[in-house]
Amino acid sequence: MAKVLQLWRGNRGVIVFISLMFVFRSAVADWNDVPTGSMQPTIQIGDRILVNKMAYDLRIPFTTTSLIKRADPARGDIVIFASKAADNRLVKRVVGLPGDVVAMRHNVLTINGEQLVYSEYPAPVHSSAEGAAEIADSSLLLSEQLGTVTHTVKLAPFASGHDSFNAVKVPAGHYLVLGDNRDNSADSRVIGFVPRDEIVGRAGKVLFSLDYDNYYLPRSERFLAAL
Repeated sequence: MAKVLQLWRGNRGVIVFISLMFVFRSAVADWNDVPTGSMQPTIQIGDRILVNKMAYDLRIPFTTTSLIKRADPARGDIVIFASKAADNRLVKRVVGLPGDVVAMRHNVLTINGEQLVYSEYPAPVHSSAEGAAEIADSSLLLSEQLGTVTHTVKLAPFASGHDSFNAVKVPAGHYLVLGDNRDNSADSRVIGFVPRDEIVGRAGKVLFSLDYDNYYLPRSERFLAAL
């Protein structure tokens, strides 16, 4: 006991700081690593995204218990949730709210009988080592109008068998979520509807980003980029 007290007296400033940091990350804000491309092109592999854990609830630190409900996820929000179905922490976009009827045919969404509006982007390019512009890949990029949110979705250049589902009604207390990389995302088409109490926060900004294909060098152009 004496050693514990001595340790506390000699390091209490550091101990208090570390404790408060853990409380802050648990209940207020945190960052989330993105190891897959399911949210491309909005979120890139290697991005560290800022998670606002107070966007929807004020929770008891280190628990999922909500003390105060501040808001509900809105259509178009990028949410982070601890999925029991996937046994993993996932990042997806909210498409269907409780009570919505959602369908998708050939990657075209219909919500409550209204088909979403899409427009095509020019083919993505990048510069080669020789400086010549090249097609980055053959994927199709579309602008999707999701309520008040306009964002980009990525479609595979081939039929994936993952691009359509019949109309479903989102149950009360649940959400239908999809990845922006529509043909390469294990979302509600795989794990089902997401319960409200699994959603831990909202993402709105990239803190920093590392290029996994280039010796983990920082992508400075993505630092503090809005999502």
